[in-house]
Amino acid sequence: MSSRERLVETMSELMWERGYADTSPRDVRERSGVGQGSMYHHFPTKRDLALAALERNVKALLPATAELDGTEGSPLARIEAYLMRPRDALKGCKVGRMTQDPQVREDPALLAPVGQAFADVHVRWVNAVRAAMAAGELRDDLDPERLAHTLMAVLQGGYVLAIAQQDPGPFDDARAGAIDLLRAAAPSSPSPAHRGTDTRKQMS
Repeated sequence: MSSRERLVETMSELMWERGYADTSPRDVRERSGVGQGSMYHHFPTKRDLALAALERNVKALLPATAELDGTEGSPLARIEAYLMRPRDALKGCKVGRMTQDPQVREDPALLAPVGQAFADVHVRWVNAVRAAMAAGELRDDLDPERLAHTLMAVLQGGYVLAIAQQDPGPFDDARAGAIDLLRAAAPSSPSPAHRGTDTRKQMS
């Protein structure tokens, strides 16, 4: 791994752990083992390094949501599988964590990749919800945009509750509750394509 890559990876991890405001260039140098001269050669300012780290975190987030667009199982099963995917609830979301940092919120350049990442994820959620509606797994009178925002909020809010209580339980409960609500939003008479499919069994 090159010195530049070590710097970006280290800044990424420190921002996840402490936030941007509480991470100093010295912290990055000490953990990465990269000297001051090399650090400022690649990144003249802490902000430059933070931007590179944010871009790295965004790139790590988006592939994980690609399973919402997949072809394995039914659309609703993919939504449920993504919601219940193993996550470290006490560390939170690498991207969402940045919205809690005042220096990131006040800097349009730092906030932009965060906002764009969530906009991109929102599109995938909307598409997944629409696919579940088209398959007859969710009622056709639901609003895909609102439901997509709700499901994203469940995950991000679950992280906040888990971190506040230092207990992953609230995060797991929030995810399970979202699945309960999704199943309650199924049509009273499943479509032929969905008849015989039991998403509860798929998630057991």
